[in-house]
Amino acid sequence: MIGIIDYGVGNLFSLKSSLDYLGLESIVTNEEVVLKKADRIILPGVGAFKDAYDKLDKTGLIPMLDEMVKEGKPLLGICLGMQLLFDKSYEYGEYIGLGYISGDIIAMRDIINDELKVPHIGWNELQITDKSNPLIKYTNDGDFVYFVHSYMGHNCEEILVAHTEYGAMVPAVVSVGNVYGCQFHPEKSGEVGLKILKAFSEI
Repeated sequence: MIGIIDYGVGNLFSLKSSLDYLGLESIVTNEEVVLKKADRIILPGVGAFKDAYDKLDKTGLIPMLDEMVKEGKPLLGICLGMQLLFDKSYEYGEYIGLGYISGDIIAMRDIINDELKVPHIGWNELQITDKSNPLIKYTNDGDFVYFVHSYMGHNCEEILVAHTEYGAMVPAVVSVGNVYGCQFHPEKSGEVGLKILKAFSEI
C-alpha cells in the first residue's frame, strides 16, 4: 500500500486517481498509525515552502518520516513535496527543510533571464543522467513531463537523476538512497508520469 500524506497542501485527488488507474492500493491520510503500515510514502505539495513545512510540522508526522527514512522505506516527494526534502529553502526568507536531500531551494528567477516566464508552467523534456535509478526505469530521454514551479533545487548535482532545460539546468528528479523527488507532477504528466508512479510502486 502507498500512503499519501495529507497535510492540507497538495493535489491529492489527481494523485490518488492516478494510482487507482494503475490498480495500486493507496490511501490519503494524516494518521501516523495508518502511514506506518504503508509500504511506500508519497509527500505531495503545492504552494509556499514555509507554509507547507509548518503545516506538515503541525501534523506531528515529521519524527515518523525521519524514522521511516532511516528504516529504508521508499519516500517520494512531488513538486513542493520534493523541495521540502532538501536542507533549506530561500523562498521569502531562509527556512530549514527535512534534510533528507543535500542542497538548497532557490528562486528560478535568480538564474533564469527575464525572457522566460516564471512560474515555469508547462511541458518540458527530461534529460536522464542516472539511467540506473529505479524510479525512471520506464522513462526515456526526451520524455515530456508537466512542471508548475517558481523555485528549484540547487547544489544537488551529485544526486541528480534527471534534469530539464529552462534557461538553465533545472533538477527534475533527485534521489538519495530510498528518498526520491520529482519537481514535476507525475499525476499530471500522462503516460510518462504513470510509468514513474508505477516504477515507484515497485521499489
